[in-house]
Amino acid sequence: MDRPYTILSCAMSIDGRIDDTSPERLRLSNEADFAEIDELRAGCDAILVGAGTLRADNPRLLVRSQVLRERRREQGRPENLLKAVITRSGDVDPGARFFSTGDAGALVYTGGSGVATAARRLAGRPDTDPPAEVVDAGDPPTAEAILNDLADRGVARLLVEGGGHIHTLFLESGLADELRLAVAPFLVGEEDAPRFVMPGSYPYSAQAPMRLVEARALDGIAVLRYCLATEGLR
Repeated sequence: MDRPYTILSCAMSIDGRIDDTSPERLRLSNEADFAEIDELRAGCDAILVGAGTLRADNPRLLVRSQVLRERRREQGRPENLLKAVITRSGDVDPGARFFSTGDAGALVYTGGSGVATAARRLAGRPDTDPPAEVVDAGDPPTAEAILNDLADRGVARLLVEGGGHIHTLFLESGLADELRLAVAPFLVGEEDAPRFVMPGSYPYSAQAPMRLVEARALDGIAVLRYCLATEGLR
């Protein structure tokens, strides 16, 4: 494989919603699931989200466990992952925790006029912040261009944490290898609540389904893992 092994991860309600419409972030996971996701992050080289996730959640996207960070350091890797964000407009907040935390730097994938916009937005960041680079990944950005660039940077394992437009992009491309879903035991029931994926043209159909490789309960949450690649999970 000449691109990163790509894992999609999402927590959602039974009706496929990843949040509700209230100002507060809806809790869809629990501490046991957070710990597993932290382990998953620690085993990857890069983590990727969409600009909508940055605006809504202002995430740091760090490895939480000191033990896992120390293990990465013993392996000769930075304590945290290389961060990546996809934005069509290039309008990112240079003061977001995404850019000011961690030790591996950040990439902004955009295209067209978004390249100049992102470069302008990131200019003048404090010298003490980790490095950030703007990358032209097409107009609009494509999963293939992003994965090719990450491969050139030595990324062997990528974790994609959404949101819905980003999961749709990678699932439509057929370039994801694994899908991990954490399903909370309730329904959101709001028509305008954000969804796990959008309507699209997917390679996974009733005639060519994903392969379920794991289903288990984790403190009341259902954890489902699907293999999307013909060669199996890694």
